[in-house]
Amino acid sequence: MDDCQVPDNNPEQAIQRMMDAHGSRLLRLCYLQLGDRQLAEDAVQDTFLKAWRGYAAFRQESSEVTWLTAIAINCCRSLKRKPWHRLIDRRVPAEELPEASAPFEPYDDTVTRAVMALPPASREAILMHYYQGLTVREIAQALSLPLSTVTTRLIRARDKLEKSLERWYRDE
Repeated sequence: MDDCQVPDNNPEQAIQRMMDAHGSRLLRLCYLQLGDRQLAEDAVQDTFLKAWRGYAAFRQESSEVTWLTAIAINCCRSLKRKPWHRLIDRRVPAEELPEASAPFEPYDDTVTRAVMALPPASREAILMHYYQGLTVREIAQALSLPLSTVTTRLIRARDKLEKSLERWYRDE
């Protein structure tokens, strides 16, 4: 994960660099949040547009990936609030997910389904921590939440996942 970086003088170059460095991981995060590739692409495009517009205000108090993740999560939340979003079938087969950075078994989507069945707040915390690799502090910054809230969400989500995956894990 990148540390806070010195801001580029040219916002266009900075955003292009961020797109190259973080675009695919944000696309996957948005896809997991929204369950639709086109909506995820729209959310990522919106994320970088907002990042470009707000680049001058980026104070470098967090890493770029934390800042971009916060913007992406908010873009996904905005899309989910739209009335037409309720009409979309959000069940996501594992084979339709964008390419993962770490290999996984494409024929066994049990873990993915269990994560996607979590309540939205717990799912966000799990995805940001285990997929994005963000620390609890970075998640708290990205979601504007206290550290204790993020820690509690992760603990509760892990407990729910452990219960729902207990039988699957024992079968392995």
